This record gives sequence, structure tokens and C-alpha cells, in this order.
Amino acid sequence: MIGLIESDSTPKIGQIVSTLKGRDAGQYSVVIQQLDEKFVLIADGDKRKFDRAKRKNIQHLQKYDYISPEVQNSIFETGRVTNGKLRFAVSKFVNEILNNEIKGDEIDG
Repeated sequence: MIGLIESDSTPKIGQIVSTLKGRDAGQYSVVIQQLDEKFVLIADGDKRKFDRAKRKNIQHLQKYDYISPEVQNSIFETGRVTNGKLRFAVSKFVNEILNNEIKGDEIDG
């Protein structure tokens, strides 16, 4: 899983993150807005909708080296994204990327 984890760089719009602290710890979300150097808005399209995005300290987020092009393009073009695209981005990341990493680890080990 080493290839997926990114360094302490600033999260980018459309980047997949998981929450390390708080009530929603362990859940995956997408960065939808950079507020300042310390805070971003995240949403997953399911429990946390785009219109009620969660403000999170970036130190409380695990950033992954994966950016959803669908979410990023939608936000850059229109300033918003549908909850369906957010759900799609999170499920695509979990189902394809994470599962492939886990399978790769099993083969290597």
C-alpha cells in the first residue's frame, strides 16, 4: 500500500482522503475545496453531501495519491459536483485501487 500514500503536501481538489480523527474516522471522502493552508472541505456524496461538506484540518486526513478526474473537472468547470460523482469516485477508488493494492500485497507476500 506504499504507492497510494502521499506525503504531507497540500491536498488537491478531487483527491481521495480518509479521515483519521473525529466521528467519521476511517471513512473515505473527496476534497472539494481548499479553504486555506490548514483546512479543506470534504464530501463523499452519501453521508456527507456536497452542499453540506465537512470542514477538516488537513493534519487529520490521510491523503492518497489518487485524484478523481471526474470530480476535479466538474468542480473546475462549474464550481460544483453532483453527489453521484462523489459516490462514484469514492467507490471506484475503494473497489479498484485499494483492492488491487491488497491483492498485489498478497501476491508479493
